[in-house]
Amino acid sequence: MTIEFRKERHSVSDLKIHLICVTKYRRKVFSDAGLKLIEEAFRSVAEKMDFRVLEFNGEADHVHSLIEYPPKFSVSQITNALKGVSSRKYGQAGLPKPSKESLWSPSYFVSSVGGAPLEVLKKYIQDQKRPDTH
Repeated sequence: MTIEFRKERHSVSDLKIHLICVTKYRRKVFSDAGLKLIEEAFRSVAEKMDFRVLEFNGEADHVHSLIEYPPKFSVSQITNALKGVSSRKYGQAGLPKPSKESLWSPSYFVSSVGGAPLEVLKKYIQDQKRPDTH
């Protein structure tokens, strides 16, 4: 398997996260149609902001997404954009929300994924040759 690096003008990166967003009060409101709408909203935001949703799935009270993104964005910027747009589109479609004002809980889970295991990276850094000091 080859790694596809994102090449920008001033950076080369391989940043991927596993993002889990939960509904307000963990209420089970998502149907298959609702999850499809959320996925379409996530993919639309990603295209506009120039990041990628590599995988998406969900259950009645939460969604999982695997996202590849450039270093110019923070995880919170990406998450806020995804949740904001998807909530608006979900409401416009007339689908049931867990509360009058919010679809999403303000909380989320995120984990960085991919790349070499931590111990391999630590060993690589430890093994770097130090310059001779005079």
